[in-house]
Amino acid sequence: MTSFNWLALAGVIIIIALAVYAVVLWRKVLARKAEQRAMATERNQRLARDIIILANSLLEGQLPVIEGSIRIKVLLDNYYGPRRADLDVSVFERIYDATAHIPTHQGWKDLSKAERQLHEQQMEVLERDHHEAITRAAKNISRGLTN
Repeated sequence: MTSFNWLALAGVIIIIALAVYAVVLWRKVLARKAEQRAMATERNQRLARDIIILANSLLEGQLPVIEGSIRIKVLLDNYYGPRRADLDVSVFERIYDATAHIPTHQGWKDLSKAERQLHEQQMEVLERDHHEAITRAAKNISRGLTN
């Protein structure tokens, strides 16, 4: 065999080796994508269960209305699964937006009593004004996020 034939054979072997390596890498990519889809599906199922639990807790009075509304809104923001077309949850966003300025955790503890009372009054007004819409939305969620 001439040196050209040896070089051609070496080139073919290298091309075949690279093609096999590309196939192996492509399979890894496909497996990783499938794993990510499965993780996203599991995450959405977990979030859907948590949202329904919060809605039921809110309906049963086990969770304060404002706190429950905020928690449901935050979980819905992180939920990317399918939703029913008739699922109107805009009231939770309105509550969230209306209470976004209120400090939480240590910030709440650091407020004076007068400041806390002012925020509590604002929350009571929100709860009173939106109670019916919140209850309706929570009942709708309690039936499930999907059909």
